[in-house]
Amino acid sequence: MNQPKLTKLELQILEALWAHGKASIREIQEAFPEPRPAYTTIQTTVYRLEGKKALRRVRKISNAHIFEPTIARDVTRHRLLDEILSFFGGRAQPMMAQLAEAGKLTLDDVRELEQTVKKFGQKAGRTRKSNDRATD
Repeated sequence: MNQPKLTKLELQILEALWAHGKASIREIQEAFPEPRPAYTTIQTTVYRLEGKKALRRVRKISNAHIFEPTIARDVTRHRLLDEILSFFGGRAQPMMAQLAEAGKLTLDDVRELEQTVKKFGQKAGRTRKSNDRATD
């Protein structure tokens, strides 16, 4: 499925749905911190997300429609990350440097990242080795 482009408000609505699973427009609105967007703003955006097939109505309770996301959080994050990386020529290093300059990346973050890279690097190495053996 082709992933739709999403606005910041659309992502916030999806985040509320990912956290709650299923929710009405009122419940989505109440998931926002104060000052909350107007109910009609959330309603319009939910209907727009429904048109983009990013969520769907699953049932109706009285007058309230209940919605659930149809796109996964991790798939959406990967797409968003790819979009951000495209601003940095597809490379992570310039983005990391920008984060460090902005004070958004600490040495502790870098250490955690190093552990994550090592962990996934080891998994990738095992996968490559087993694939190499399979082709021998």
